[in-house]
Amino acid sequence: MTDPWVALEPGADPAERVRVLRRAHETFTEAGTVPRPVRAVVADSWRRSARAGVGPDGTACVELTDGDLGAYRAEHPLARVMPLFRELMGTFAADGEHLLAVCDAHGRLLWVEGHPATRRRAGLMNFVPGARWAESAVGTNAPGTAVAVDRPVQVFAAEHFIRRVQPWTCAAAPVHDPRTGRVLGAVDITGGDGLAHPHSLGFVQAVARAAESHLALLAPARPGPDTPELSVLGRDEAGLSVGGRRVRLSRRHSEILVLLAGHPEGLTGDELLCALYEDESVTPVTLRAELARLRGVLGPGLLASRPYRLTVPVESDISVVERRLAAGAVTAAVAAYAGPLLPASRAPAVVRLRHRLADGLRAALIAGRDPDLLADWAHTPWGEDDLGVWRALAAARPTAAVRARLAALESELAAPTGWARDRAGLA
Repeated sequence: MTDPWVALEPGADPAERVRVLRRAHETFTEAGTVPRPVRAVVADSWRRSARAGVGPDGTACVELTDGDLGAYRAEHPLARVMPLFRELMGTFAADGEHLLAVCDAHGRLLWVEGHPATRRRAGLMNFVPGARWAESAVGTNAPGTAVAVDRPVQVFAAEHFIRRVQPWTCAAAPVHDPRTGRVLGAVDITGGDGLAHPHSLGFVQAVARAAESHLALLAPARPGPDTPELSVLGRDEAGLSVGGRRVRLSRRHSEILVLLAGHPEGLTGDELLCALYEDESVTPVTLRAELARLRGVLGPGLLASRPYRLTVPVESDISVVERRLAAGAVTAAVAAYAGPLLPASRAPAVVRLRHRLADGLRAALIAGRDPDLLADWAHTPWGEDDLGVWRALAAARPTAAVRARLAALESELAAPTGWARDRAGLA
């Protein structure tokens, strides 16, 4: 075969290849070995799928529904190129009884459109908007594997890891942010055996490149130079984009900017002193010196006084999480949460805001009882000892590993040590 990313070489008999692949799939699921002529890209994907714990009789889980799905799609960068996808692929999908699908960088399907009867059949295997088709969740499939390996890929029939997906053939290509090169998701065409052709792979690759070019031509998704962007989640020192510059702030300047961004009406010097310093002996002179240095970093005209305030709105990753939580878009809020707010900060107001934001997310996760979201949180550095989340995860997904981790946490918290008493107070 001249191209290892194409499923069938010219002249190959699709029916015979299906029979060979089914035998190879059974061999792999029973013995763990991959016989020839399974392509290397598929063999590697099968092995990753098995290591991720995917079973051949599994099914996709729907993670986003209703308001969550709508809110997440509305904010996703690929929403801006959906008209282009429909223009380039919509007629092809409808006329050929295929589906046009678009997923995010986590393999979650955001849009599935095309022939009505084909959509109904695909719905039986949860190939629907909001379902998670990451390779680590449902094994080898074109959109999930394209995101996993970051290149266009075609998956034919029994090359799919899950048996119920094996009647289908699909081709997908990743779409990148033209500014950063980051994978935004993938565009996919799904249907019957007729898609096992080099043209379908070339087609989705061309569409993905057109989408990237279109994104580069559109107005920037980020705020303009008169609207600073502040990144403070999961980092001790804030990153600030302002006036076309990217600035790394000191810890104290990070704290001040977080507080002023959250109080557009401004704060007096006394209010800032109480918000920033645990030590009541810190003088207003110290604060004024910090603000003078911050004014020099921000540039002219952005920081006013009497009261201290920012003269333009600031978009922050805190506000993104808060907006999504307020809209009930829990999955989208968790996706935007890169970690605790300025975790090393001891400024009283920052500590309160850090706890409020994390507690709001935790409460939404526990109330929602989504096992995948709970597991994602529980396996982060800030969630690995979170007893409440582990209890909710054990109720939603009572595997042996989850129960063992919960028992270990409860044992630690029951231990008569100062450390354990401190942990219990934080839980």
